[in-house]
Amino acid sequence: MQKPHHASLMHDQVWEARLLASTRRREIMHRLVTDGYVEAKALADELSVDASTIRRDLDALERAGQAQRTHGGARPAPGATAKLPYTMKESERLDEKAAIGIAAGARVRDGQTVILDSGSTTYEVARALRNHTELTVITNDLRIAKYVAETPGMRLLVTGGELLGSVFTLVGEHAIAFLSDYTADWAFLGADAVDHEAGITNMNTLEVPLKRAMITAAANCFVVADSSKFGRRALAKVAGLDEISGVITDSDLAPVNARRFGDSIIHAEPAAHSSLATPAPRTAAR
Repeated sequence: MQKPHHASLMHDQVWEARLLASTRRREIMHRLVTDGYVEAKALADELSVDASTIRRDLDALERAGQAQRTHGGARPAPGATAKLPYTMKESERLDEKAAIGIAAGARVRDGQTVILDSGSTTYEVARALRNHTELTVITNDLRIAKYVAETPGMRLLVTGGELLGSVFTLVGEHAIAFLSDYTADWAFLGADAVDHEAGITNMNTLEVPLKRAMITAAANCFVVADSSKFGRRALAKVAGLDEISGVITDSDLAPVNARRFGDSIIHAEPAAHSSLATPAPRTAAR
């Protein structure tokens, strides 16, 4: 009779370990990009883990092309950004991101225009839209673009711009200018951090102007972010909570934390996504 309990406990421990590793590696990447170097011993002391754990983190970042190991530490690889690469993010919190994607996709109607920001959660929104017809999808994410291009019944527009290598993201003035020529019914944005006072913030400043252009172009704008992003602040402000339509997150966000956001929070329930209430959207200007 104890086996289910032990199996559940082991699952929870594995999930917690993965979450802690992800959080540590985000912090290490932020320090690499900000400071230009990290010392393994100092990281171990400051993050309260042993040296072997930090070595594994640095090895993982090196394999992902984000760091170059040095004696006793690491420096950022050429072109590294504070964002974790897709190869590391795509395996994080898959069920939660899929639920968020379904909840976001349920708001969209056939024939509408949707802007999808870059990220592993917005990729799940793209997957949730696959059964819609006559959609126009605008994106700055090359992985999303590839998925949409291979999905029947969708028209694809890619922003262009400069590539942020390992995250497959296009940014820059060309991408912003591209968006200024379009209007959309919906925009779904990713976020590095969500805070009830600081709003939506991002580690990489290069992405912020494009995210703001997406907000401007869309009649309805939702941030899609799993609950691990809440209660945190990143370097650059993207938008206040009053500038977006809401934040779609998973059911793991504690009620005490959710209450701080008032009506801005929409919980995605994997087992009941089909019953999600969908308010009438504002219609984009054409």
